[in-house]
Amino acid sequence: MAWNEPGGNNNNNDPWGNRNNSGGPPDLDEVFKNIKKKLDGLFGGGKSGGNNPFGERNQSNGGGNGSGGTWGSGGGIPGGLSPKLIGIVAAVILALWVFSGFYILQPAEQGVITQFGRYKKTVGSGLHWRIPWPVQNLEVLDVEQIRSVRLRDQPILTQDENIVDVDMAVQYKIKSAEDYLFKVRSPDSTLEEVVESAVREVIGQTNMEPVLTTGRDAVGVSTRSSVQDILDTYGTGIQVTAVNLERAQPPEQVQAAYSDAIKAREDKERFINEAQAYKNSVLPQARGEAQQIIEESLAYKSQVENAAEGESRRFTSLYEEYKKAPEITRDRLYLEAMESVLSNSSKVLMDAEGGNNLMYLPLDKLMEGSGSTNRTQPGTSSLPATGPAPSTSFPRSSTDTARDTLRSRSRRAQ
Repeated sequence: MAWNEPGGNNNNNDPWGNRNNSGGPPDLDEVFKNIKKKLDGLFGGGKSGGNNPFGERNQSNGGGNGSGGTWGSGGGIPGGLSPKLIGIVAAVILALWVFSGFYILQPAEQGVITQFGRYKKTVGSGLHWRIPWPVQNLEVLDVEQIRSVRLRDQPILTQDENIVDVDMAVQYKIKSAEDYLFKVRSPDSTLEEVVESAVREVIGQTNMEPVLTTGRDAVGVSTRSSVQDILDTYGTGIQVTAVNLERAQPPEQVQAAYSDAIKAREDKERFINEAQAYKNSVLPQARGEAQQIIEESLAYKSQVENAAEGESRRFTSLYEEYKKAPEITRDRLYLEAMESVLSNSSKVLMDAEGGNNLMYLPLDKLMEGSGSTNRTQPGTSSLPATGPAPSTSFPRSSTDTARDTLRSRSRRAQ
């Protein structure tokens, strides 16, 4: 049953103690008396003089001004706390305060100690101790952690007065914890502003084409160098490890025109590659043919030179023979020339001895007749139908006669 339920014993169930007036507000004096009793039981305090929860002085001699009164019954510590207990509590508190000054830093961490808000020192990894708060304060920084900032959709004017939208990512870490905390206010925001300024400077000195195609790495390297120089000048304690130009493209309004330009550039490169491939296939063949012609010309040259040298040696030897026997050599040369000429002739002229008749043999007709003999029937003659039949013994030709004359003259000359 609730303490204030109708019909119940309200006085027994009242958590504020018994109240004289039923239904009235709780008596504050009674409340404080109950609290004091509980505290006395908790700390083991003795019975205090009087039951005044505020430790008011007892009035002696019925004086109304309360002069000559004392705290408690024997003038001791209010609330009945003993000095020994207070010393123990103070020692424990002091030990906890001193022990709170120990701390451990990991290998990648640095601790910055400030004393009353002013920089004191920087410590590395390991177990350390500092004067606890409020004398000294510790701030721990991970100096090996790679941090990053990004710039997105930054319109930048290039050297050739074009505009490109770039996205850039910058990675950095802390190289000096003291400078990072105390030299510059909000170093991360400072880094973003420095990166934006540096990339505008670098791209502003570069044409649009390299920024969009093959010059991205160069832009990143130049931006990193410029950013690091500015940060070192400011003393931010930041080391930039990488600057990456993640995206670079013209504004959306000119994207279609630039796509056409890219397509034309790709076609140009394709045509150049095809022409280069054709060149690589034709040139070796042309070089081979040229070398073959050169070799053939050298062979012909050698052949002609050797033939000329042979002819010259032959004429020299003939000249030597001619000096020994001019007439014989002349006749021999004449006969060799006639033999060479008449060997290719189809006509033969024969001189009959002791007569004025000259016989003519149509060898070409005879040869044609001999060729047609193979096409005639057996038993038929291939000779002409008219004229006498040729004799089986032919008179001596003029060539034979000349040869005999030459031989006789050679014998006489010997």
